[in-house]
Formats: sequence, C-alpha cells, structure tokens
Amino acid sequence: MTAPTTTTGPGGDVTGPHLTDADVVVVGGGPAGSCAALVAARAGLRVVLLERGPFPGSKNMYGGVVYPRILDQLIPQWWTQAPVQRWITRRSTMLLTDTQAMSVDFRSQAWAAAPHNGATAVRPEWDRWLAEEAAAAGAQVVCSTTVTGLLRDGHRIVGVRTDRPDGDLTARVVVACDGVNSFLAKQAGLYEHADAAHYTVGVKETLALPKATIDERFNVRDRDGVDIEILGGTGGVNGGAFLYTNLESVSVGVVLKVPKLAAQQRRPEEIIAALKAHPAITPLVDGGELVEYSAHLIPEAGLAMMPKVVADGMVVAGDAAALCLAAGIWLEGVNFAMASGMYAGESVVEAVRAGDVSETGLAGYRRRLADSFVLRDHRKLRRAPSLVLSDRVQHRYPPMIANTIERMFRVDNPAPKPGLRRILAEERKRAGVRVRDLARDAWDAMRTFG
Repeated sequence: MTAPTTTTGPGGDVTGPHLTDADVVVVGGGPAGSCAALVAARAGLRVVLLERGPFPGSKNMYGGVVYPRILDQLIPQWWTQAPVQRWITRRSTMLLTDTQAMSVDFRSQAWAAAPHNGATAVRPEWDRWLAEEAAAAGAQVVCSTTVTGLLRDGHRIVGVRTDRPDGDLTARVVVACDGVNSFLAKQAGLYEHADAAHYTVGVKETLALPKATIDERFNVRDRDGVDIEILGGTGGVNGGAFLYTNLESVSVGVVLKVPKLAAQQRRPEEIIAALKAHPAITPLVDGGELVEYSAHLIPEAGLAMMPKVVADGMVVAGDAAALCLAAGIWLEGVNFAMASGMYAGESVVEAVRAGDVSETGLAGYRRRLADSFVLRDHRKLRRAPSLVLSDRVQHRYPPMIANTIERMFRVDNPAPKPGLRRILAEERKRAGVRVRDLARDAWDAMRTFG
C-alpha cells in the first residue's frame, strides 16, 4: 500500500507538501471521509483530507463489526487486502435477565467465503487502510490538524480554517465528515437542534484472549467469528449490549441511552462489569486481559435527528449526518459512512465538473442517498429506535419472554403441563404488560421490520 502523505501538527516539522488550495477539502479521516476523498481523487480533483488525530482512525471507536458490501463498487476484491480480524459466520441475538439468557443463533458457512457478509475489524487499522487507498489515488492526507471553522464568501462555504501555522485552506467544496455532533454542520446552520434523547453512548472493553481459547469458547475455527447482540444486561438503563470476537481478543460493551444513564447515576464501566459477571457471559470472557477501554457518542434517532446534508459549497456525510442504524436486529454505521462518503465524492465531482457547487449543484448527493439503501433503510426503520429503546421492550418484555420459555421447558411433575396460552397470559400479567400495549408494539414491529 502507498502510505498517506501526512503533515505534522501545528509547529511541527513538515513531512509532506504544505497545504495548498484544493478542489475538495474533506474534514475527517474516518470511513466516510476516506471514501469521499478516494472517489474525488480518482476523478482527478485536487483533494486534501484533514484528520485531527496523528493518523486516520487513531481517535475512532465503534462496536467492532463492519459490513463492507458497499466496497464492492469502490475497491473490487477488497477482502484480499482489507485488515480484517475475523469473518462473521455466526450471528446471535441474546435476551438477558438477571439470571436467564435466551438466544436465537444462526450460522452460515457461506459467509466465510468471498465476498463475505460481515467482519470484525480494528478501527485504527481499517480507517488507516481506507485513507491509504485515498492517498494512493492522489489525495493529500494531512494529520494532526484540527479544523476550527468554515470560510465563507457571503452564504457560500469556500474552505476551512485550521490550527496549522499555514492557516486557512480554500476549496470549491468542503465535505464534512467530522463525526457525531458535527461542529461544521452546526456552524453551517444545518442542524436545527440537538436533543440528548437522540443520543446513546457506546462503551467498549477489548479483552485479550488466546485465539485457541476464543475458538473453543465460541465454537469457531480459522478466521470464523461471532457477533452477539444483546437485549438486557444494561443494569436497568435503556440500551443494549454486544460481544464480538476478534482474532486474539473479544470486544464486550454496552450502548446506553444518554438521559437514562444520567438518571441512573451509574458509570458505564460498572454496567460492563455486571454484564461480564452474568452467568451467560462470564464463561466467554473469563480471564481476558483488558487492553483497551473506549467510549463514543452515537446518533441513535435516525431520520428524527438528521440534519440537512447539503449547503452552498458543502455536503455532510457519515456520523456527521447522523447516518447510523440502531434497529435492534440491525446495528450498522460504518457501511452507511462508507456509502455516504462515496456518494458525496461522486456528487462533488459532478458539481465541480458542471461548475456549480451551490446547494442546487450539489443536490445529486441527496438524490443518491435517497435512491440507495442509505435513506431507504432509514425511512423503513424510522420507528425502530423509539420502539427498541422503549421501556416496555427494555424492561418488561425480556422477563416476560424468558419466564415463558423457562416454564415451557420446566418439568413440574406431578403437576400437569400448562398450555402455552396460559403461561403467556400469566407472564404477561406478571410483567405488567397490557394486551393493548402488546398489540400496539407488535403492530409497530410488523410495520418496521416486516
């Protein structure tokens, strides 16, 4: 791979070219930014990719699973070079109460073969690889550089202000990929408001374990991996949990709704500790050595919180555009970031070549998002966040379901076996779930996932 052209931070020695005016300035070296830079550079535009960390991915965090299908269009046979830990061949959805666990477990060996379905990857490795692809296409990657504001000519955005000694950088188009709670999108007036209820905080521990131990505990071999998504195990705070296998470590963590976490006054690391102590989780993580602890704010509300994504001279992609899907069954973000970055790059190329980088000239970006899985999935699943994070789904349904299953399997001789309808009715009442609420949630689930 070709190493990115980089420059040190303010006052440091220059190891690559000085900043120069560009056709496109991309802010943020995550998956969205690198994919946007890659597309624009391949088209022959002068592209500068700015990253505030010492290298792309150094400050980025996520759960651990990436679904790279969109890369088929961008980097053919990407699986032969991407820094993948394991290929996900087993997917489990687990429901936890304090003492019970129920799993729906699916395995497909077809996912172990190209072009694969999903993979675990380490973000610093994954993001750096994508940035190297952009650099190989001709983008100038400049690290240790913080963008402090937008440059304007009237209403049009014409570049960015940085903390570098060589100062401001003008461009025909700015692509804002500066992450959740985007400073640039807010400064451009694209976010109407920020609501704490629209965010969760993801907290993750990476625990080192020998590969042989992971293979045995998770019943896999070679590069096969496991993705376990968990409802429950969050200590009464609305959210979810996860457990993923890397090559020689496991990632275990929680995703917690911000207002609920504040109300509980519990620290996330206490909640993770309790999760690891659960009898269904302890055998999988026991003896793991903590090698990393990380946290990240997540845009959870989908369409309800998305900003405008186009302004005169600027487009917004990835987490900065709140493109993250938290729908219970599907927990995705990196794929939306890569896709939106790719579409942003295509739209910028189109606008620059047409000589119109106004909001109208960049409108192809909105069209591409709307015509693709990016906004189609968000529209289809727009009800999912409020349903999945509701108090009934989080706190009433798990014990109702787990107790129903336990009673189905329990043998109470000499008492006769009760029927399923009786068990379900009794457990529904015990959980405090009204029939009308159950029917309404079932209807919402059918409309959302059906």
